[in-house]
Amino acid sequence: MQQSLHGATVVITGASSGIGRATALTFARQGARLVLAARRAEVLAEVVAECEALGAQALAVPTDVTDAQAVQRLAQAAADFGGRIDVWVNNAGIGAVGPFTNVPLAAHEQVLRTNLFGALYGAYAVLPYFRRQRRGTLINVISLGAWLPEPYTVSYSASKYGARGLMDTLRTELSEEPHIHVCDVHPAYIDTPGFQHGANYTGRVIKPAPPVFPAQQVADAIVGLAQRPRATTMVGWTATALRLTYALAPGLTQWAGLRLLKRYLRQAQPAPISEGSVFAPAPAPHGTEISGGWGSSQPAGAGRKWLGAALAAGFAAGLYAWQRHATAPAQSRV
Repeated sequence: MQQSLHGATVVITGASSGIGRATALTFARQGARLVLAARRAEVLAEVVAECEALGAQALAVPTDVTDAQAVQRLAQAAADFGGRIDVWVNNAGIGAVGPFTNVPLAAHEQVLRTNLFGALYGAYAVLPYFRRQRRGTLINVISLGAWLPEPYTVSYSASKYGARGLMDTLRTELSEEPHIHVCDVHPAYIDTPGFQHGANYTGRVIKPAPPVFPAQQVADAIVGLAQRPRATTMVGWTATALRLTYALAPGLTQWAGLRLLKRYLRQAQPAPISEGSVFAPAPAPHGTEISGGWGSSQPAGAGRKWLGAALAAGFAAGLYAWQRHATAPAQSRV
């Protein structure tokens, strides 16, 4: 049955922009009591005001998720504010794009600390509350990148693959706790300021490959999981399609992805090398900071070519495998 979220205490990390901000406002419309975390205190205060304007109670707790003790304090503040913790959303994340050895080792480490250790710290902080309550829902915003190795995103991909393994194993440990849920959300390319906030060591403008889906679509999925938990949710049809494509034809998908990314970078406009907000939050003029402006302004040619090539590769591989199975002698299929 669908659970009511009215009065539920919900913690969201990375709540200052993009998916996290859209999710906070969506929970607010459901009447949830919100505890919002991110590094930028002044921006969190804006989000709190927006949630309160929707009739929700909200608390800002500036937090760096790479600090385990800070995440523990976030959990305590949430329990004090709401009397309990009903939903915890691990959403904070960052990326660094560039050839592996062009990206400074410190940037790789910080991406892993934020995306993987941040999720681990969140789970470690909230699960004791869930166990005492004998219920609660942990929702992790992971990525299509947890299923598909994308070139020039080594530490990002490692963090997302790792987060998927972390939560799969945690879900197994909690399988005898019927009212404690671990849910993973895997978005495709989403229209957020994430590409502007991330580090760029390519020397070229980096854009998400279309189609790009609105952050609200992910927010709706997260709120839906809080009401009706399930293990894995893909957001955006391309997330499902590319996950299956890579499962069917990993070699072809890798080849097509690298070839088309290199072609894009040869044609892309120059851009300065930047560490973005990886090490410290930087102001970014993106309005409400939910959208990154990618929804309607981005040329679609290169991305569509990459997506079409990847899907074609997966279809061809699947057809080839099916034909081999169908024509193999019956004895060899036993």
